[in-house]
Amino acid sequence: MKANANVNMADPREHVNENPTDDFGDLMKGFTYMFGFMFVIFFAMVAIKYMIS
Repeated sequence: MKANANVNMADPREHVNENPTDDFGDLMKGFTYMFGFMFVIFFAMVAIKYMIS
């Protein structure tokens, strides 16, 4: 496979998206992981407060 050397770097139509991304999926994954992390932290703090008192 030969690379095309006649690519105009200023023309975005000629750029191939080599790594397609799923931005909405990444966003939802981030929210889910952060919610899970905060959920665990919340109940850990509740347990610690219960053990202290």
